[in-house]
Amino acid sequence: MELSAFGRLRRALPEGRPLPDEVWQRRHAVLLRLAAVQALAIGVLALTRGWSGPAALAATAAAAYPLTANLLPGAGRTLRAAGTTVSLLATSVLLVHVFDGLTEAHFSFFVVVGLVSLYQDWTPFGLALAVVVLHHGLVGTLFPHSVFHHDAAFRDPWVWAAVHGGFVLAASLANLASWRLNERQGLFDPLTGLANRTRFMQGLVRLLERRSGQVSVLFLDLDDFKDVNDTLGHAAGDQLLTTVSERLLACTRVGDEVGRLGGDEFAVVVGGDATAAAAVGERVLAALAEPVEVAGRLLTVHVSLGLADTATAGDRRPGTLLRNADLAMYEAKALGKNRMVRYVPGMAEAAQCEADLLQDLAAATRSGQLEVHYQPTIDLADGRTTGYEALVRWRHPGRGLVPPAEFIPQAEASGLVVEIGRWVLERAVSQAAAWTAETGRPIGIAVNLSPRQLSDDDVVTVVARVLADTGLPAGQLTLEVTEGVLLRDVDEAVGRLAALRALGVRIAIDDFGTGYSSMAYLRRLPADVLKIDRSFVQDLGSDGRSTTLVASMIELARSLGLEVVAEGVETPQQHAVLGDLACSHAQGYLFGRPLPAPAHDPVGDMPSGAVPEPREEVAAL
Repeated sequence: MELSAFGRLRRALPEGRPLPDEVWQRRHAVLLRLAAVQALAIGVLALTRGWSGPAALAATAAAAYPLTANLLPGAGRTLRAAGTTVSLLATSVLLVHVFDGLTEAHFSFFVVVGLVSLYQDWTPFGLALAVVVLHHGLVGTLFPHSVFHHDAAFRDPWVWAAVHGGFVLAASLANLASWRLNERQGLFDPLTGLANRTRFMQGLVRLLERRSGQVSVLFLDLDDFKDVNDTLGHAAGDQLLTTVSERLLACTRVGDEVGRLGGDEFAVVVGGDATAAAAVGERVLAALAEPVEVAGRLLTVHVSLGLADTATAGDRRPGTLLRNADLAMYEAKALGKNRMVRYVPGMAEAAQCEADLLQDLAAATRSGQLEVHYQPTIDLADGRTTGYEALVRWRHPGRGLVPPAEFIPQAEASGLVVEIGRWVLERAVSQAAAWTAETGRPIGIAVNLSPRQLSDDDVVTVVARVLADTGLPAGQLTLEVTEGVLLRDVDEAVGRLAALRALGVRIAIDDFGTGYSSMAYLRRLPADVLKIDRSFVQDLGSDGRSTTLVASMIELARSLGLEVVAEGVETPQQHAVLGDLACSHAQGYLFGRPLPAPAHDPVGDMPSGAVPEPREEVAAL
C-alpha cells in the first residue's frame, strides 16, 4: 500500500525533464537580469532605511556574488541556475532584515519560489524551499526580531516559523502543479497522449547516455493518410491517429518509448539492436493490418517503417539516429509502402543526391534543359502514323540524360509537375499544329496529365488557352490520365475530366489494368481511349493468360465504344497477336522510339522490318 501511494505521489509531481536549450536560455537570461537588478536595488533600499554605506554595499555584494557562478568556465545548467537562485533568495532574506521582519517583506519568498520554478529543475526549486524553511525556522528562532514583526512570534518563534514555512510550502504546491501542467503540455501530444517530439528526443538522449549497448529507432508514417482526411474529414483522421497510437503502445515493450512527431508520423525508441527493433516493427505491421473502424467505416491502415540503429549510424548522436530512420522510412515508401526497411550506409548520400536533383529540376524549365520527345501511335490496320505521344526528357548539363523515372516522381511530389506539364502541353500542341499545317492532314497529339495537374484549379483554363493560341482543333488533342487520379477525389476527378472533354479534347486512360479500381470506375470516367499497359503486352504469344487478358480488355473497350491502344509493342510476334485480336492502335519500339520532333517524318508509315532498340523505362509526362 505504501509503495502504491508513493507511486501515485511520483506521478503527481513533475518529472524534472530538461527544457529545450533555447527555452532554458531565454528563461535563465530573464532571471539572471532580474537577480542582478535586485542585488543593486537591495543596497539602495538599505541606504534609505538607515544602513551605513559599507553595510549597504555588503548587502549588494552578498546578493550579487552567487551570480559569479555564471562566469565560471564550463559552468553547466545546474550550477548557473543554482547561482541565480541563491542570489534571488539572498535578496529576499536581506529584504526581510532591512524591514526588521515586516510580514509583508516575507511575500518576496513566494515570488522567488514561483520564479525559480520556471527552470523546471528540481535543484534550484529544492534549494529555494530549503533556504526558505531554514531561514524562517532557524534564524527566526535565534534572532526572532530580525525575522518576525509581532509579539506573538517573539514569544513562540518556532510556531510562527512553522506558519510562515507552511504558507511558502503551500504556495510551492501551486507552483509544482503549474510546473507539472506546463511540463505535460509541453512534452505530450494533446491528441494521442504520446510523447511529442521534444519529449521523444529527450528520452532518446537519456537512453543513449545511460545505455552503452545498441539503441534503435523506428520511424513510422501512415500511408495515404491524407486521403482519409480528404474523404472522411479531419475528425475521422484524428480518430484514426488515436487508434493507431493505442496499437503502437500495445506492440512495444516495457522501457520502449512511443512518440508522435507530428501529423501522421510516429517513432519508437528501442533499447536494443536492430533485431529487437525489427521484432517490434513486425508486430506493428501485423497490428495495423487489422481493419480500423473510423466514422462507421472499416479502414485498412498501412504504414511505412524505417529502422535505424547505432551500429550503422556512425555515431551516437540522437539526430543522426532519427534522420537515418527517417531516410529508411522514405525508402520503404519508394519500394511500395506497407513495409519495413532498415537503414544501410549510403542512404544519406542517395537522399542528398535526390535533393540536389530536385533543386536542379526547379530551374530546368527556365534554363532550357527539358526536351519533348515524340513516340508515334500506329494504326495497325494500315501501318499509318495517326499521331504522337509527347514525353518529356531532361538533359542535365552535368548528368546527361536523366531517366524520367528518376525525376517525374519528384516533380509530382514537389508540385513542379504543374509547371513542367504546362510547358510540355504548350510545346506538344504547337508541334502538332505545325505538323498538321505541313502535312495537310490532322496529326493527333497525346499529352500526359498527372494527378497533381488534374487537381489544379486552372487546368481547364490552361488547356483552352493553349488550344486557342496554337489553333489546333480540340479533337486532335488527347489528354492521358492514369487510374491513380481516382484515388484522391473521384467526384472532383470525374468533374475535371468532363469539363476538359467538353472543350472537345479526347480523354485516354493510360496504363490500364495496373490501377486499384480498373473495372469499378471505368464506367464513371468520361473516356474515349483505353491504353493497355505494356506489362500485359510483353508476354503476348508466349503466355496464354496474357493473351486472354488482353483480348478481354479489347472486348471491354469495344463494348464501351472506346478506341484501344496497346503500349510497349516490341516484337513482330506481339504485333501479330494484337492484329489477330483486332486491336486498333499500338505504340512501341517496334514502330519507333521517342525522338525529338526534327527526327520524325509526320507523313511516314511504319517502317517495314523495324528492329526495336533495347527498351528503356518511360515515365509519363
